[in-house]
This record gives sequence, C-alpha cells and structure tokens, in this order.
Amino acid sequence: YISIIDIMRTISVLSGKGGVGKTTVVANLSAALTKLGFDVTAVDLNLTTPNLGFYFGYHLADISLHDILKNVDKLKDGIYIHPTGVKVIPGSLSVEDVVGVDISNINKVISGLKSDFVILDSAAGLGKEALTSLSVCDEALIVTNPEIPSLADSLRAIKVAEKVGKEIRGVVLNRVKGNRNEVSEEEIERMLGYPIIAKIPEDKWIAKSLESKVPLVYLNPNSRARIEFQNLAYAI
Repeated sequence: YISIIDIMRTISVLSGKGGVGKTTVVANLSAALTKLGFDVTAVDLNLTTPNLGFYFGYHLADISLHDILKNVDKLKDGIYIHPTGVKVIPGSLSVEDVVGVDISNINKVISGLKSDFVILDSAAGLGKEALTSLSVCDEALIVTNPEIPSLADSLRAIKVAEKVGKEIRGVVLNRVKGNRNEVSEEEIERMLGYPIIAKIPEDKWIAKSLESKVPLVYLNPNSRARIEFQNLAYAI
C-alpha cells in the first residue's frame, strides 16, 4: 500500500442527535473518497448501536471493533474490504459484546491503520463514545438536518469539538426536502458558525443502496444525492 497523501487524516463524523443520517454520510463519503483513488477505512465507533455494517453487508462480521478493542492483535482480521474498495471495521450487534470492551484501545486501533483517510462513525450525542471519537480524530465533520432541534444539538456538538481543539471541516446538511419550513442555509451558517460544504437531498435511492449493501455513489450515478456526496468528497 502506498499512500497518495502525506499524512493519514482521521475524520470524526458527528451529530448532536440520532436520526440525522450520519451513518449514511459516513458510508457514502468513504465510498466517494475511494472512488477518487484514496485508500479509506470506515470505522463504526458507535459501540452501543452500531449500524455502519448494514451499509456494506458486514453487520454479522465474525470479528468486530468490539473484539478488536478487547484484543488489538485482532485488528488485521477485523478489517473487511468491500467490493467498492472501502475498508470497513464494523461494530457488533450483540449486546453481550459490549461487556469487557476497552474503549481506550481505540488509539492503538487508529495508529495501526494504514489509509489516506480514516472516517469515524461516531455515536450520536455527546456521550463517552462520541467524546472518544473526538479524542482520536484530527478533524470533525458535523451532520445535521435543516430543523431547529437538530441544529441546536449540532451547535452543542460544535462547542464540545471546539473546546477540545479539533478542526471543524464544515457542516453537511442532510435529508434536505426543500420545504418552506426548513431553516435557510444562510441562517444555518450564521447559527453554527461554519460553512455548509454539502447539501444532501432526501433521495429514495439511499434506501435502495442500504438494501443492496452498496453505497449510493456506486449504485446510481444519476442520483442527486450521489452528486452531492461526490462533491463532499472533493470538499474534504
């Protein structure tokens, strides 16, 4: 493996609340960067409710991040290469697997990876898992919806990221329907203090991509959401 950038970049994808489509963004950003020729590893750092594996078909993987955090020597066997080229470290869906997990080992996991980009699918909110994701990343990406409750939660996530000294790459406005009651882009940027670098529309093909276990950027080249995910990769 030969990196095409000088230093591996670790990006934590954050949301102040669940349901905003954060994991969809992680899966498709990872795939879009891979499509540009980068080596990308997507890590499901949501230990209590991991969903990233569903997007690539690794939700029942033999070795999960939970196993790796208990024994870092399993790292090599817990990296799955999707047909699109994206490397995926999924979480375990078993509640029992949460017991005995040493989340402090995530530093060893990240340092043991060799990629141009490591994209961390953080847990929603500002609990221990999300804070751990922030502690090991170089940059943070905020995913939100154009609605006041989502934006308020995103602002809290931004404040925490700023407090621990992380660079915020920008805001991904997800699940945009174009309704008149949605908060305008200008108001969102004013409220959050960071630019919107991608505006992902609500798209029926996202559900189809989840069903097929192939990220949208590889599934339908004419999808409006696919175009925005690719633009997000260019922005990153």
